[in-house]
Order: sequence, then structure tokens, then C-alpha cells
Amino acid sequence: MYESSKALFERAQQSIPGGVNSPVRAFKSVGGDPVFISSAQGAWLQDVDGRWYIDYINSWGPMIMGHAYAPVVKAIQEKVKDSTSFGAPTALEVEMAELIRSMAPNIDLVRMVNSGTEACMSALRLARGYTGRNKFIKFEGCYHGHADSFLVKAGSGLATLNIQEVPGVTGGVANDTLTCAYNDLVAVQELVAFHKDQIAAIIIEPVAGNMGCIPPVVGFLEGLRRICTEEGIVLIFDEVMTGFRLAPGGAQERLGIDADLVTYGKVIGAGMPVGAFGGRREIMQHIAPLGKVYQAGTLSGNPLAMIAGYTLLKELNERREIYRSLEEKTQYLQQGIDEVLRASGKPYRINRLGSMISIHFSEIPVTDFASAASADNAFFNRLFHAMLRRGIYLPPSAFETWFISDALQQAELDQTITALREAMAELLTA
Repeated sequence: MYESSKALFERAQQSIPGGVNSPVRAFKSVGGDPVFISSAQGAWLQDVDGRWYIDYINSWGPMIMGHAYAPVVKAIQEKVKDSTSFGAPTALEVEMAELIRSMAPNIDLVRMVNSGTEACMSALRLARGYTGRNKFIKFEGCYHGHADSFLVKAGSGLATLNIQEVPGVTGGVANDTLTCAYNDLVAVQELVAFHKDQIAAIIIEPVAGNMGCIPPVVGFLEGLRRICTEEGIVLIFDEVMTGFRLAPGGAQERLGIDADLVTYGKVIGAGMPVGAFGGRREIMQHIAPLGKVYQAGTLSGNPLAMIAGYTLLKELNERREIYRSLEEKTQYLQQGIDEVLRASGKPYRINRLGSMISIHFSEIPVTDFASAASADNAFFNRLFHAMLRRGIYLPPSAFETWFISDALQQAELDQTITALREAMAELLTA
């Protein structure tokens, strides 16, 4: 058995900034010390103190079939015998690219990278190289990784830590980053008109997951598609969260909207460090070595990440009933949460699309970052700890979506609903 979480956190702070290797893990938003995880299986996490939790983070999305999924584990164990890295082409990279193309709409060519951040950064560079323009539009509260350009009015971790301006991001970079409120098509139209022929790309989470789960309102994505087509702007869907989760073809398939470029993250490695970006041949052929837009990486297409992702995606592709199962389980959870919160008398909103869901303690609809930020997030922080004490591991921030895995069974969903009922009673009578 490891040291306790408390002891490990104290020790970690001596060697790691803030004691964590990604800011949201520090529990700064919700308060208290983070839980250190030792293992996971199916729908459950175990911490170093031996406590078990039902997991609603699932490594921030990719564990669609749950943790330590046997086919993926077996595939990695077999592949690692061949070596952990080659830095040279492999047949598996080709098979993986072909599988992604067969599942996702509008992808003619796909390039493997090492993270969702790198995928978004590379897609933006490609859009600029393709159009010869510098500016781009992103949406307040959407998080596309920690590349400089994306840290202007980003959501998730920055919102969690209340960081308004990021030191190290130059004024020039910030000037090329144009921001709008999510779901505000009129603001996009005005920005595009004001910066006529200067905008290379519009990048968006088609279903936002970094200010809680916020689906697009009717007509919003359709409007973005129309604007991009008319103005020669590259429409980039950041599907790091939604890719292969909302449907075999991701948000493009689920929502019926065609993007020009699409980015993916760890889901294509079944949780391993990997990413990819792809899209129409007309655009992708500008990437080196076909074109002059440079992008490279020794670990791109790493064999362990490729076999893990290939095994997961192949199963999702062949067993499409998994998506119906995910939908039914998330809907059951939503109904249970709704019943508990309605009885509590506390104002709330539940946002959901597919197997992404979030609770907002708000009297108004939560459709963008401003409305998410105006909710009673201090109450969510108290709820987080009340649920954690009852063995339910929620994202440690009101600005994060929950992710449902197919490993969850009705007993665990019922346990979650019961825990919520107890937690609400505790908090509202304290």
C-alpha cells in the first residue's frame, strides 16, 4: 500500500508545482486535498488509502468502456513485447488512420500527434497556412489545450483557478485571438464582418465540455458552417471530448454538421497520451511532407497508443449498440438526479447530450460561460465533497462535464442517485 493521499500530496508539493501535473487535479476549485489514485477497474477507482469510488470523470472522457477494459489491456500487453517506440512508420498507423476515416465523416487524411493540445495547435497552424490569414475565432469557456493562442478566455482549468490573463501569452498572440460567447451567432457574424478576409478559422467544441456540458442551441452550428463556407474560413471541430463518444462519427455525425478539420485526443489511444487531427484532402495536403505547414513528433503514432486506440475504436465501430446503452444509462441517471433535485427545492439545471451531463445550480438556462459562471458554484463545491465522502468521484470543478462509461450498471447508478439524495439533505439542513 502507498502512503496516504494526504502524505503524498505534501510530498508532491516539494517536487511538482502545486503538487500536481495538471492544475484541476489540485482541487483548488472545490477546496481540500486531492485524492491520489492507485488503480481502477470498470466503473470504479481505488485511492491509495484503499477507498473505492464510482467514477464520473473516466480520465476526462476516453474510458468509454470503463477502466482496464480487458481487450485493450490484452492488446497493449502483446504489443509492448515488440518495443515501446520506433520513431519510424508502422502498419498499425495505417490501419488506425483507415479506421478513423471509416468512422468519422469528412476525413480524407489524418495525422497522429501526441495530445489533444497538439492536435488543436496543429489544426490552427494548418488553417492559417491554408488560408494565408492570421486571426481566428474561439468561444469563451471553450478549452482547446494550453497552446498560447487558446488561453485567451478559455474555460475549464482557467475558470477553475480564476485566471483571467495568462502570463507568457504575448499581446500579438492575444490580438489574433477573437472571442465570442458560445451560442451567440450574431456576435460571430459581427466579428467576421469587422475582420473581413482576415479570419483563418473558427474553432469550437461542438458540444462544450469545459464549462460543464453545454449543447449548441438550434441553428448555432449550422450558422457557423454557413459563415465559414461563405467567407472561406476553416471550421474546426475540437472533438477531443465528443469524438467517438457521442456517436461512432462523433459530434459531426450526432449533430449532422460537417467540419473542415477535426481534432481528437486520448480517446484514440483508449486513454493513452495521443491525439490526431484530420479533414478534407484539399486542406490536409498542406501539411509536411506534402506541403509547407510543418508538424512533426517522434512519438506520433506510438505503437502502444495505436494498438490501444485501434482496439477500442474497432469495438465501438462493430458494436454500435454500445451508444444506445450509453444513452439509456445517462438518461436514467439524469431522471434520478432530476427527481432528487426537484424535491430538494434548490434551483438547478441539468444539461445533457448523449453520455455527457452536468448539474448547474442556476435559476436560468446555462447556455454559455457567463451563465455557467453565474450559477451557485460554491454549492457545487460543497456537493462535490459530500458525494466524495459517499464514494462518488465527480469532476472537481463546476466547469467540467461528467462522462458516463458503459461499465456503469444500474446498481451503481442507483447508488449515485441515493448518494445525491443523502448529500442534498445534508447540505440543505446544515
